[in-house]
Amino acid sequence: MSRRLTLVSAVAVLLIAGLLPLAAILQESVTVDGMITLSVYRKLFAHPTNYLGSISHTLLLATLTAAIALCLGVVFGLLFAKTDLPLRRTFALLLALPLFMPPYIVALSWTNVLGRDGVLSGVMHEPVVSTLHEALYGLPGCVFVMVCALMPLMMILTMMALSSINPRLEEAARLTADWPYTLRHITLPIAQPAIVFAALIIFLLTVGEVAVPMLLRYPVYPVQTLVQFAAFYDFGAAAATAVPLLLLATLLVALERRYFADRASRLLAQTPAKRQLVVPLRAWRLPAALLVGLACVVLVLLPMGALLRTSLSPLGYAEAWHRTADSLMRTVAYAGVGATLLTAVGFLCGYLIERRTLRWWRTVDGLTLLLFTVPGTVIGVGLIALWNHSVTGFIYASSAMIILAYLAQYTALTSRVSVAMLAIVPVSLEEAAQMSGAPWLARLVRIIIPAAAPGVITAWILAFVFCLRDVGASMLVYPAGADPLPVRIFTLMANGSPSLISAACVTLIAINLAMLSLLFALLRRSRQRA
Repeated sequence: MSRRLTLVSAVAVLLIAGLLPLAAILQESVTVDGMITLSVYRKLFAHPTNYLGSISHTLLLATLTAAIALCLGVVFGLLFAKTDLPLRRTFALLLALPLFMPPYIVALSWTNVLGRDGVLSGVMHEPVVSTLHEALYGLPGCVFVMVCALMPLMMILTMMALSSINPRLEEAARLTADWPYTLRHITLPIAQPAIVFAALIIFLLTVGEVAVPMLLRYPVYPVQTLVQFAAFYDFGAAAATAVPLLLLATLLVALERRYFADRASRLLAQTPAKRQLVVPLRAWRLPAALLVGLACVVLVLLPMGALLRTSLSPLGYAEAWHRTADSLMRTVAYAGVGATLLTAVGFLCGYLIERRTLRWWRTVDGLTLLLFTVPGTVIGVGLIALWNHSVTGFIYASSAMIILAYLAQYTALTSRVSVAMLAIVPVSLEEAAQMSGAPWLARLVRIIIPAAAPGVITAWILAFVFCLRDVGASMLVYPAGADPLPVRIFTLMANGSPSLISAACVTLIAINLAMLSLLFALLRRSRQRA
């Protein structure tokens, strides 16, 4: 198979999994009995006041989350990537943990902290605990939880951007200026595209979040899609309510691509500089370490500890195994198959993007980013609209729907990792093999993939973790009796015991931590060999 045909096949998979469902949403929202009409929109939005409240709530939640996450993430990113802060790697790993679990588990953990019988109830006065408990259920609680869940994304992308900056630029500035001036006028402006890019991603991910607002009883617009689909089974209305979310994601991604002209993507694809300038904290080392340690305790260790404490109630894990064992096994299988396909498709898309093999490589890069930022509920509605027909009913009623949702939502992760790794694989290796007469597939299997092996492994494990935590799309497309564990846990929250739910959450977190530990071990081993 030729290089062009292989890459086109990978893009075709991406189009089938992601773009066609989005097109199906648009078609479904303007079609009634085979006729093109806007009657669904007129009926649904005849009274705009019914939606203005939820829309304003959504935008306010997303704006506050992105702004706070930006401030905290940049500060932590600077401390971990540019200073001599003690234990900075340990702190970074701790703060990154919430990113690898469903956000609603973070919310559930905080209900175990601030609940009437929570961890703080035994150490704080009842009026204080009651006030904090009430604040958790509403806008303040949603913002806090979403910041805990998504701030690590800002922190990680900031660290990646800072670590790839050419130290000579900072050295030149340091000849005449101090570190605060250098950071403010040299370092941060260079990293600005990646920082703004991360803020945009956080904003869009928050816009599409449904589980946390539902759990914390804060009405947001994306819930309207679930209401129209699950409560009324009005598919045309569900598609119509999903269209504004799709258009918002498309508009913001298009603006980002136009404004930054791919500077964020290029910066994040660069490899870390071999030598980096470090900002000495001097007398501030210990106070800064204490403050960051306190942040780790408050944002991660306290809620995770409360979740573990609740799960240790008598028979909690036994009941959780009895109620969720089948779902757990399915979830691991779904994640394994999804991660494998995501790694294959993402690697080929990453090769296309990094090598710019086809003229429309930029479109493929933008499409993967768009699909990553589109709410999972929108992806789910689109997949149902595309496959829920008599001819394709065998796909609609199978677990393939979940795999397609994974491919649509997370190809951006594996393709970005592949781009970053392929950027450090010399093109001369491939050219030398080509001159010796080796076909492209042979060059891919024997030269490119082995050279990029750490990136392939990283992409697979990250894809596995994100498939394992997926809720939004899976909630809509899973076949009857085949729900993944995150969806099973979310549904059990309505009538399950706290110990059962917490034990199931701890199990899911333990699997994620095991996969991440494997990733770090493999990467450390690969660096030692290098």
